[in-house]
Amino acid sequence: MATTYIYWICTALLSLLYFASASLYITKGEYVRKAQADLGYSAPFLVPFMIAVKLLGPIAVLWHFNVAVSDLAYAGIFYHLILSGMAHLGVHKPKGALPAALGIVFLVASFATQNDARNLQSPYAPAASVLKAPVN
Repeated sequence: MATTYIYWICTALLSLLYFASASLYITKGEYVRKAQADLGYSAPFLVPFMIAVKLLGPIAVLWHFNVAVSDLAYAGIFYHLILSGMAHLGVHKPKGALPAALGIVFLVASFATQNDARNLQSPYAPAASVLKAPVN
């Protein structure tokens, strides 16, 4: 039961992080383009692509209509968070990497507990019995 709560809380926080970031990309486009330029990215199509990624990834995880798509979304979010954190650390802005670090914590907890909370089981997530403490 506790793992179900952990799953939903971490999944909700991860989704909130991504939806808030997508809304920032939508409402403050010029600010985002400048921030990305400061990180060394100047691709003009990066912002619309990232809006799509930041909306579709959490939707695939929350909706969980297909295990393969959900697991692919988890993988994409993981790589995005790693690259985002490394980009901020690479330009010596460690405070900018904090949301990525929190996102990774939420992502790992969500992925690790999904089989206990969902009917469709992921073959890549640990079994629910592995996460429970052994009783002596």
